[in-house]
Amino acid sequence: MARRTGRANDAALLILTSLADGPKHGYALLKDIEGFAGTTLGPGTLYGGIGRLEERGLIEALEPTGKTRPYRLTPAGRAELAATLTDLRTVLEEGRTRLARRPALHPSGVSP
Repeated sequence: MARRTGRANDAALLILTSLADGPKHGYALLKDIEGFAGTTLGPGTLYGGIGRLEERGLIEALEPTGKTRPYRLTPAGRAELAATLTDLRTVLEEGRTRLARRPALHPSGVSP
């Protein structure tokens, strides 16, 4: 199985999610991610993620508009995002099931 983009706080996953509703430039990506994920990416993390996603063919740069360069999802990026979200849903559902089956630990670290 190919390695998927990653965890819910993974920069690549956050970038792909942000671009799912349309092209954005770097600052717009930062603000959008902060808004929906409550996570602030540093410029190095953002642009490093953008570079890796471009190398993998998951996003592409568009023509610059003034001083900004917007990016958009490619069809492969859309498929990658969908597959990653399915994988995350599976883990989420399993985690919830296991939590519901097992009582919470007592503060001492021992099950009641």
